[in-house]
Amino acid sequence: MTSLTKPDTIISARRKSVVGDAISQFCDDLFSSFLRSDQRRWGEVYLRGLISVSGRRSIRRISEQVVGWRADQCLQQFVNQSPWKWEPVRARLAQQVDAALRPKAWVVEEVVFPKCGTNSVGVEKQYAHSAGRVLNCQLGLSVFLVGEDGSCPVNWRLLLPRSWDGDAARRSSAHVPDNERHRSRWDQLLDAVDEMSADWDLIPAPVVIDAQHVPHVEPLLEGLEKRGLGYVVRVAENTPTAAPATGTLARAQTIGDVVAQSVGRTEVTLSWPGGAGGRLIRSRFVVALLPGPAASHELGQARARRRQRRVIADWSPNRRRSKAVWLTNLNVSRLPDLIGLIRLRRRTGEELARMNEHSGLRHFEGRSYRGWHHHVTLVSAAHGYLLLGRLADSVGDDWVAQYV
Repeated sequence: MTSLTKPDTIISARRKSVVGDAISQFCDDLFSSFLRSDQRRWGEVYLRGLISVSGRRSIRRISEQVVGWRADQCLQQFVNQSPWKWEPVRARLAQQVDAALRPKAWVVEEVVFPKCGTNSVGVEKQYAHSAGRVLNCQLGLSVFLVGEDGSCPVNWRLLLPRSWDGDAARRSSAHVPDNERHRSRWDQLLDAVDEMSADWDLIPAPVVIDAQHVPHVEPLLEGLEKRGLGYVVRVAENTPTAAPATGTLARAQTIGDVVAQSVGRTEVTLSWPGGAGGRLIRSRFVVALLPGPAASHELGQARARRRQRRVIADWSPNRRRSKAVWLTNLNVSRLPDLIGLIRLRRRTGEELARMNEHSGLRHFEGRSYRGWHHHVTLVSAAHGYLLLGRLADSVGDDWVAQYV
């Protein structure tokens, strides 16, 4: 294998030439769980490449522009085969971003990775809800920490299609672990949330999800409620409020029915700046309590009311219909705060586009399960580094000094 002394020498020179080089110090902290020094060195090389290389962040371009010589084999091995664990890296990144950003929400996004061929891990012709069509792609779920000043994805799950469960050849080629099988996206999401709150010691923020194109949201809502987590989930208007009674042919009441019945009775108009010329944007919202099971003696009426779900609809009086509908178990008496959470979600879409363009999110070169998780973790780290730098600049902190 090619000697590791050259990148080590280059990085050492940078440390000496730039006092307290922020990227090097950031990587020292982020990769402290790596057992080997060469892993830490190649981690820094790859991170520098994701941040500094323009255009496609291919392994060849990173090695040429960051290392200065063809180190393709070493970088390929680090990303795709090296056995370093991604969970401690994500945890450390999340803790740093959480402390600096003070997130108001954990926003969940489906992330589409279009692919050619069929052998890259998790690739299948499958319906991508966020794209609204069938694509040959990998599908991932990402959990963003989102605040007023920015956002960063800190946890990832790869949605393995059911067809991969019994395909021994593809599983072997992509080095999929034996225990990794198809699981529903909500199982995967709840597992990620559990990891963040229990293993990483993050204080949970309300979970915000756009599930309007995903059927069967009840398992998600019940899972979040079981964990005592607040949520704001966008759903389709035809989502039933409850299953129809057994033995009846009656159509189940839908969220849209509840909204229509509440128009004119529970409407609130909110305004915020953002229009052309500084004018205010006004929206009318319908808020309604969803029917739920009667309170038991053990729960008591007060506790039962806190657990009940409510619907919030962005109502268009001109068209007499909802523009968007959300379910929440949060306190709707603070409606401006809830609408603020919903509006924060727009930032994650913008951040994903920025990561695709400027951090190489879709530029992964490899087919393996391990490589996919390594790549998205390092892309998140590169994005997090830039975010932390902007946050430090905004408050006048010495971004370099905090890592010395």
